[in-house]
Amino acid sequence: MLQISKEFAPPFKMIEPFFKYGSLLYIFSLISLLFIDSNSALVDFKVVGFAHLFLLGFVMIVIFGAMAQLVPVVLEVGHFSVDLYYIIFPTLFIGTLTLVGGFWFESALIPYGALLVFISMLIFLFETFATLKKTTANTLTVQAVRYGNIFLTIAIVVGFIMAVAIGNGLNIDVSRLLPIHVVLVIFGYVTITVIGLSMVLLPMFGLAHGYEDKDVELAFKILVYSVIAFSILRLIGLDILSNIALLAIAVGIIFYLKQLLILYKIRARKLLDIWYKHIYVAFISLVIATFIGLVGYFFNLENFLKAAVWIYIIGFFAFVINGHLLKIVPFLVWFERFSPLVGKKKVPMLHEMLNDKDSEFSFWFSLAGLVIGAIGLLLGNDDLFKGALLLLVAGAFFMYRSIVYILNFKEEDYV
Repeated sequence: MLQISKEFAPPFKMIEPFFKYGSLLYIFSLISLLFIDSNSALVDFKVVGFAHLFLLGFVMIVIFGAMAQLVPVVLEVGHFSVDLYYIIFPTLFIGTLTLVGGFWFESALIPYGALLVFISMLIFLFETFATLKKTTANTLTVQAVRYGNIFLTIAIVVGFIMAVAIGNGLNIDVSRLLPIHVVLVIFGYVTITVIGLSMVLLPMFGLAHGYEDKDVELAFKILVYSVIAFSILRLIGLDILSNIALLAIAVGIIFYLKQLLILYKIRARKLLDIWYKHIYVAFISLVIATFIGLVGYFFNLENFLKAAVWIYIIGFFAFVINGHLLKIVPFLVWFERFSPLVGKKKVPMLHEMLNDKDSEFSFWFSLAGLVIGAIGLLLGNDDLFKGALLLLVAGAFFMYRSIVYILNFKEEDYV
């Protein structure tokens, strides 16, 4: 179980909005896709708006909330100034909505939304780096937090430059910066952060001990060097060599998957609970997305590329985040409300704090939507894709209900 001391734990009311509103924006991001033609190009502003609503509004907000709680665990020190998270959330939330509104409705809003997002992330990065400076630990997870946030710093600078160029018509080659921005965010920050945190959470939740981590160490190094190489090579126009860096990223992901297989084989916890179901889908999706993405990219098959992006962001990101929310949020609520009662009265078990029906409905609706949506994109069938979205929206709604149920769980709910 997470070893969180009262001294280091941030106030629960501080991090609750990250999970609650992040889950809500996940629903809205999926609903927005119902109004976008699935045959649109990936660089279409409507698609770009969805990508930012999903990645900033859901992925980043939830990760930032999780980091507020997990940083003390990972670094074994207290936050430099945890109160800064009171500023980070509203600034990122409003900035995301403004930026997405700029992509969808009025491009003049883009620089303003980007500025708010930029400020929010700078505050987050300042707080994280200042906290990192306090630790003497140098584990893989600590390195992942460090390098992931370095890549995020570069990514938001690149993104802000593009936003200003688009909003003000500056003569900047956005098409050259866009792939760098995407790789820095998707692989440099989110994927590396997921890898780092997973090496804390997966062994803990799966009760896996006594394993070698040389594969994930190698995966981490490959990803770091490959993201750096891709960014530099793409910036100076050596596109062919940058493609080799993309292949190297795929190789790094393969080594990470090998490490996950080792953890799976030695795990002591065999129960197939809702968390494990999400993890299975997430990492199977990672394998499929990597393969389909390489085929689509190198053979110029846009439908394959779209399907790969879909499987990566919904199958991997959404499932791995939602699965861990169903583990982390119950513990945080239990820690806040029930840990002081231990030894004094009966307290709930963590699994008793879940609404099992909503969690199961969320999983199966989302899985059906993921699979059918991928088929629809591969076939270029917009009607099939829209049908899949309705299933995913239903799944996201049940997930939101699950999170709200946990957040509102009180003593009378189990007595």
